[in-house]
This record gives sequence, C-alpha cells and structure tokens, in this order.
Amino acid sequence: MAFQQRPALAKQGEKVVAHGADYTSPVSATPLAAVLIVRDEEARLPAALASVAFCDEVVVMDAGSADRTCELARAAGARVLANTPWPGFVAQRNLALDAARHDWVLALDADERVTPALESEIQALRARGFQHAGYRIPRLTFYLGRAIRGTDWYPDLQLRLFDRRRGRWEGALVHESVKVAGSLGRLRGELEHRPYADISDHLRRIDAYTSLWARQAQAAGRRVSLPWMLAATAGALLRNYLLRGGLLLGEAGLTVSLLNTWYTFAKLAKLRELGRHTP
Repeated sequence: MAFQQRPALAKQGEKVVAHGADYTSPVSATPLAAVLIVRDEEARLPAALASVAFCDEVVVMDAGSADRTCELARAAGARVLANTPWPGFVAQRNLALDAARHDWVLALDADERVTPALESEIQALRARGFQHAGYRIPRLTFYLGRAIRGTDWYPDLQLRLFDRRRGRWEGALVHESVKVAGSLGRLRGELEHRPYADISDHLRRIDAYTSLWARQAQAAGRRVSLPWMLAATAGALLRNYLLRGGLLLGEAGLTVSLLNTWYTFAKLAKLRELGRHTP
C-alpha cells in the first residue's frame, strides 16, 4: 500500500473529492490536532504532514534539527515549536501534547503516514462524536520492498488517537506509550510505517534500543539467567517465523524474524553484561 499525496481539504461544510469519493466536511466535527516530535526529519516529514492535512491543526515539536525540518514543517502549515536540550521521549511527547489547541489529538511520528482508509474512519468518528477515551490503530510496516503482515510487527496496535484530558504518554528510556483513563476502541484503518532506510539502519537502531532497554531493565531490578536468555531467544524465532507467519513473507519475513530474534538476544545479553558490572 503506497502512500498517496492527498489534496488539501476544504473548509467546513464545503464539498470536496478525496480518494475518489465525495464527502462534505462536517460543520460540527470534533476538532482534532495532529502532534509530532521530530529532529532532522527533512526527508520523511513532508509525507507525514501531508497525511494529516485533514486535521484542524498540526503541531511539530522540534528537538534541535540542523536540516530543513522546521522550514518544511512551516511551509506545510504546521505550528513549529522547539524544545532543547532533549528531555527524553516521554517528556517531549507530552510537551507537544500540551501545546495543541484541541483536546482530541492524533499522535504521529515522521516515519508514519495516515492512510486514506484510516483518515476516512477518523473523519466519520469526528462527525458523530468519539465514543471512547482513545483508539488503537493497527500499524503496518513496509520493509525490504513489501508490507510485513506478520511476525511481531503486525498488527502492532498503537494508541495514537485519544482525548488528552484522559491520556498521557508514559514510560522510561524506551518503548513509551499512551495510557488513558477510560474505554478504548479499535480502528480498522492502518498507519503506514516506514522506519528503516535499509538493513544497516535497522541494525543500528537495534543496537541503540537494546542498550536503552537493558539500562531501563537493570534500573527496575530485572535479572535474567543464561537458560532464560536462550529460551527467550529460541522462542522469539519460533514465534516470529512460524507462529506469526514470517515463513509466508519470503526473504523479508525471514530477515525480520531473524532480526527480531537478534533484538531479543541482544537486549538480554546486554542486561546480563550490566549485571556482571554491578557491585
């Protein structure tokens, strides 16, 4: 599913044509803000911003970009704010959340795109009123030239559409997430996710994130035995490649399964290494 550039939407009440279907933008739709945190994302940000053009406002919180990220964001009509030095993912995301002018927010990363199907579903919800405090959205990753509908990468449900009065970002060094007080719904439309430029980029990210995970786990008092590390690594391969369909995705499925397995091994091995250095 390739992301398609969408036209700017009409003012409320004006009839437009988008994605081959006529609709009238709702006059009384719930206002919605898109919020993104970025740094040096000039290559990926324009497509992400184009995909949220239907929102009433777009807030981009920059963390000291040295490229044209801020310039491109302003050119796309986003409200650009800056916060440095980097306070961590959770703090930066909540700052962006607080900067929005509307309580209902759609949180996005620069490597994600709102697909036409997801946009239509969100627009329908806005028109009739949100029934839950937040909504989980399936995220579909594209890697090595294909969509990965399997392994641990799919459906990868993300809580990204929510009422900020009842939800905040929480977490520590890695794998932050939104927690809301109230019921959750699930959408069918997907977020398109293109996180890695190539396998080398993927490996660099694995190295960085497994180090953060190990530090976080050690700080929480976690320990792991050698037998458990081996069992978890073997389990990751079995789960990704066989139980969750990596086998059916050709070479890309094999690569993802092996690298997800390497992620599991690396994070646990690094945790054991930190434990050996702890007095």
